[in-house]
Amino acid sequence: MTHPAHVALVSGASRGIGEAVARALAAQGLRVAVAARDAAALERLAGEIGGLAVPMDVRDAASVDAGVARVREALGPVSVVVPNAGIARSAPVHRTSDDDIQALLDVNYIGSFRLVRACLPDMLAAGWGRVVFVASNAGLVGYRYTAAYSASKHAVVGLMRSLAHEVAARGVTSNAVCPGFVETDMAQDSIDRIVRATGRTPEAARAELAALSPQQRLVQPSEVAAAVCWLVSDAALGINGQAIALDGGQTQR
Repeated sequence: MTHPAHVALVSGASRGIGEAVARALAAQGLRVAVAARDAAALERLAGEIGGLAVPMDVRDAASVDAGVARVREALGPVSVVVPNAGIARSAPVHRTSDDDIQALLDVNYIGSFRLVRACLPDMLAAGWGRVVFVASNAGLVGYRYTAAYSASKHAVVGLMRSLAHEVAARGVTSNAVCPGFVETDMAQDSIDRIVRATGRTPEAARAELAALSPQQRLVQPSEVAAAVCWLVSDAALGINGQAIALDGGQTQR
């Protein structure tokens, strides 16, 4: 159980995995700040969980720093951070544009780095902290048509592992959850792309994604949130530097 005095900041919290994580942490009694670009969705969620809405664009260092300062002023020092904001784009390598490569890096990797960099001093000063990155099983292996996305998520896993070594002796742990396809808008976007590219029905496209998992299903956001809550808890103190796959056994290492 995590002490309810802890302040958690979740990015990309306006929907999907981030929203599920924010709700789960709030249910555990943490004071939760939710960050994203969609201010209206944030205000709705914050009102429902008794949290703090913090409009933030992780592509902008000043926005990240200002958002973290607002959390610190309103709730106190950040002791749990969940860098979750992310985007996905797919294309064959020879058709992947520089703009797509940069966008994926800016949000998925650099945005995560900025958020952790802004929150880490609070954790080091307190001698206690939890960093849980939301990466992807594409950060553990490679898949066709996702070279740029996979590279950005591999970068997140590399950041997590380096951070874990750097802060382990100072009471801070760093881990990553690495889901497969999750029942979110991002998965629906993938289904829509398959439909457009192949002419298959949405049901057939969905079944194709589900078939990637040995369990023949999509992961639920609540499952990812439960893993995050465990990594944040005192029970997971000895877990550090780990990239934990939540994909039904799709990636086995």
